[in-house]
Amino acid sequence: MDGSLDGNAAEAETVAAAMAGDREAFSQLVHAHGQAVHAFLARRAGRPTADELLTEVWLRAWRSRGGYDPEWPDPRPWLYGIARNVLRAHWRLRTDGSRPAFQLAEDPWPAVDDRIDAGRLGRTLAEALAGLGDDYREVLLLVAWEQLRPSEVAVTLGLSASTVRSRLHRARQILQRAIDATTPQHPIFQEA
Repeated sequence: MDGSLDGNAAEAETVAAAMAGDREAFSQLVHAHGQAVHAFLARRAGRPTADELLTEVWLRAWRSRGGYDPEWPDPRPWLYGIARNVLRAHWRLRTDGSRPAFQLAEDPWPAVDDRIDAGRLGRTLAEALAGLGDDYREVLLLVAWEQLRPSEVAVTLGLSASTVRSRLHRARQILQRAIDATTPQHPIFQEA
């Protein structure tokens, strides 16, 4: 039998046990996905805020584990949904009542610098991302940064898969036009 299938089955068992209240299994879940959840937060709000909010994500995950859909063996979409809600609550509680303007908090792909002119294209991309509406940007970033499939993004955001695919398509078009306006030789957002 394929080792990856054994690994997927083992993770599914761990997830099921964690959601049933097994503290050791939940600890394994935290260990397996803690770095990904932290990166999700850091890319949206910066490392210090991610450090501050990570514990709240895991507390909420433990408390809401009964709402986990066992049809999804990968808990990342569910965890990202919780992390997104924690971020929203954090932004609502800011003393000035504002949400920080979108910025690329951290570059998730250090190797990109070796393949493209990061200075010029990075600025163009950051401006184009900032110009996207929150709904389009979040869908695009969940696919690009978190490497989720549109069906998983739908779970994370509580949307239909067709809405996610539509938003992803529109976001890619907007970004491609912005990039083409400055560097037409770099079609980096081709439909897969």
